[in-house]
Amino acid sequence: MIDVTQSPALEIAIEGSLSRIRERAAELGPAFGALGEAIAGAARGGKRFRPALVAASFDAFDAPDRHAAAVLSVATAFELLHAAFVVHDDVIDHDLVRRGVPNVAGRFRLRGRQLGADADGAAQLGDAAAILAGDLLLHEAVRLVAMADVDADVRERLLTLLDDAVFVSAAGELADVENSVAPDCAPVEQVFDAAFNKTAVYSFRAPLQAGAVLGGASPEAIVLLGHAGGRLGLAFQLVDDLIGAFGSPEQAGRESGGDLREAKRTPLVALARESADATRLDATLALARTGPVAVRDARRALDASGARGRLRDMITDTLSEVRATSRGDDLTPAAGELLREIADGIEGRIP
Repeated sequence: MIDVTQSPALEIAIEGSLSRIRERAAELGPAFGALGEAIAGAARGGKRFRPALVAASFDAFDAPDRHAAAVLSVATAFELLHAAFVVHDDVIDHDLVRRGVPNVAGRFRLRGRQLGADADGAAQLGDAAAILAGDLLLHEAVRLVAMADVDADVRERLLTLLDDAVFVSAAGELADVENSVAPDCAPVEQVFDAAFNKTAVYSFRAPLQAGAVLGGASPEAIVLLGHAGGRLGLAFQLVDDLIGAFGSPEQAGRESGGDLREAKRTPLVALARESADATRLDATLALARTGPVAVRDARRALDASGARGRLRDMITDTLSEVRATSRGDDLTPAAGELLREIADGIEGRIP
């Protein structure tokens, strides 16, 4: 999507914040010290594309030299914000493993059993630790922006972007859970809104705008980046939905067809249910959890419904809109090129 090979300076900034969390936690006893270590583990690895977007957007404008240090703090903040959402999301989904190893909740369940707790007690400890870990990561993200070496008006604009990212993402998460537990599939528009809110703002729109604010971009350029960032975020999420159903294990980072096995009500499924035979489709999708043959049947049903093709067309149209926006007169050539580069990367992920 973009070159996410991070500079040593950014990696040092991220590790510096994680070290601060570990050191503060260690001062408050062994249990909290263990939580600090788990937090650091949860925030390591990953693609780091959110901080890369902050840095790339900053570089795309006539960036003031005095903000060179601040961009590292703000970029780190968006990476820790992502880590916080991932930790909380695992609690919501009752997941105990992330990237093949125990996550925060999983680690503290094991700790609970080692302390002699029964299964319920260990689960309670694991959930409590993960909730607190996510809270501390959120706090650290806000602290980094609040203490960045910038003028008061720039700090206020950055905090407003962060505030919007947190609120919109939380709204999307709640809507996603509500859609998943309701007996009937929500309307297509409602499912798409949840998908957008859950990911697009904090992963694309806010990082691009934050980098531009630090880079001295004009108000008009920041508005354009906000619009394009939202569209890029939506396209990215829709591609993820296609990967979750049709992608290879390498693309998905797990067993192929994972979203179908978990019966997720994604925009892809919502579009498919608009087909003539929704009842038969529901029955086919409900069997996907039973094994590879049923997953293949579910894929065929989604293809036959036309939903896969419709979603691909939506992604293509959305990215075309971004490319048109990227040529706006209020953007620098470098900013326009950045948007097109991101669009090309997202399009290249379509399975």
